[in-house]
Amino acid sequence: MRILVGQGSCGNAAGANKVYEALAAELADKKIGAELISTGCIGACYMEPIVEVIDDDGEKYTYVRINADLAANIVNQHLVGGKPLDELLMPAEDVKVIDRQTKIVLRNCGVIDPENIDEYVAGGGYNSARRCITELSPDRVIEIIRDSGLGGRGGAGFPTWFKWNAAKNAAGDVKYMVCNADEGDPGAFMDRAVLEGDPHSVLEGILIGGYAVGAYEGIIYVRAEYPLAIKRLNIAIKQANEKGFLGENIFGTGFSYNIRIKAGAGAFVCGEETALIASLEGERGMPRLKPPYPAERGFWKKPTNINNVETYANVPWIVSHGGAAFAAMGTEKSKGTKVFALTGKIKKGGLVEIPMGLPLREIIFDIGGGIKDGREFKAVQMGGPSGGCVPASLVDTPVTYEDIPATGAIVGSGGMVVMDETTCMVDMARFFLDFTQKESCGKCNFCRIGTKRMLEILNRIVEGDGREGDIELLEELCINVSSGSMCALGQTAPNPVLTTLKYFRSEYEDHIYNKKCPAKSCRELLTYSIDTAKCVGCTMCAKKCAVDAISGEVKAPHKIDGEKCVKCGNCATVCKFGAVVVE
Repeated sequence: MRILVGQGSCGNAAGANKVYEALAAELADKKIGAELISTGCIGACYMEPIVEVIDDDGEKYTYVRINADLAANIVNQHLVGGKPLDELLMPAEDVKVIDRQTKIVLRNCGVIDPENIDEYVAGGGYNSARRCITELSPDRVIEIIRDSGLGGRGGAGFPTWFKWNAAKNAAGDVKYMVCNADEGDPGAFMDRAVLEGDPHSVLEGILIGGYAVGAYEGIIYVRAEYPLAIKRLNIAIKQANEKGFLGENIFGTGFSYNIRIKAGAGAFVCGEETALIASLEGERGMPRLKPPYPAERGFWKKPTNINNVETYANVPWIVSHGGAAFAAMGTEKSKGTKVFALTGKIKKGGLVEIPMGLPLREIIFDIGGGIKDGREFKAVQMGGPSGGCVPASLVDTPVTYEDIPATGAIVGSGGMVVMDETTCMVDMARFFLDFTQKESCGKCNFCRIGTKRMLEILNRIVEGDGREGDIELLEELCINVSSGSMCALGQTAPNPVLTTLKYFRSEYEDHIYNKKCPAKSCRELLTYSIDTAKCVGCTMCAKKCAVDAISGEVKAPHKIDGEKCVKCGNCATVCKFGAVVVE
């Protein structure tokens, strides 16, 4: 019997560590010889902590939202008493959501122990690398990747085979294979989950790519804010070396290859490949002019290939199943599957992996369960600070590398931030621009100064000080920042502003000309009053008002002094009769 505890960062944050300890103590106390395993996230982050019991006949019981006390009940009632706790099992509709996904990148996450290489090997791990290195030529490996149609999963979907081929054909005896694990988009956690749940698939992908391009070494540039991912990567690298999958004379072929980790300092701009290379070399993370491209002149001026975590994790599966099998999924121009992180005002937040081409509606409503609290879907931000907002009117847009950019957003690395009617789109644009302005390396005047001027305007607008001409000035700045910046950070920084202006221009106008926030989100634009017809004089609002702005007798209608009111919202929160009016 096996007991799996989801201990990715999401599970541990929800209390999975305590659940694991409780299970271990209870199993020891009852002298039960079940195998207790720490695994990664299966994607259903909204139901963590998750415990899966697999009996000797292979029957699975997935328990959700477990705490230490419930863990003890699972041992006593299920394992000892033989009676599964049906009320704690994952609902059938959620099981269907997981089963309907097509998992390639996430195939082992939540299934194996990421710190035990034998479990990865038992599932066919490193067989693809063995086949490539012992049976296939580098050209044939690249041909398989070409046939698959695998596009880079870091954002643009650029053909992976083309980058590999360019690095292979570049002059030089020393070449490098770099994995970009500097996942910096707000609301994105795809790469983190893969590194925590299945690090060996990434190592094997880097190994295969290194063989194909003739690389000297593999380097994983991972953000230091991912301590669990770094821990499990270090364990995986050590185990792979001990097994002979990395190191000298791999598979007795004479091919030698090593992989090491570089912990990044958390600069968003280091997601750009030339800035990442600068950081690897010990320099400040700032982009460099292209050409020359990294494939020709990269790390230490040597030919370098850079792909992200998800791209590499696909490679072993593609080699094992054939390029045609991967190409059969998705659409004509956007092949295979894509991992998305669903966050924001969505019922079932977490990770999903689906074939490219599914419409946003199916991802958000069928897989993600729709919007929390029965509210209306308003928009979804795709591509993080480099992307844009797709409005509800375009919810049937297929998720491909052709259709999403047509809306003004991008697929990006896979983050989806879902918004409802309570989200102010002006403030959402301000949030993402605040992020990119702070993360700008400062090399380009347009990016360094232009984003600051844009942010100042947006701050004024949400604070009620917007003025005529602000919209036009924002649009002018967007064009200049985009066209005058050297790297993708500056070039795409205006996207959240441009898309919200395109689809939600009336919200900007309401903020500026009517001094109102339609979403009732911008604090400085709100007014609070009491509907005397609904007020029963319970005095709760007055008791919770920190500035004594509410007056009135017991059992008599109350009144809010607008001059004193600091718009904290406490009165609206505590009123049980809907008497506080927020406008």
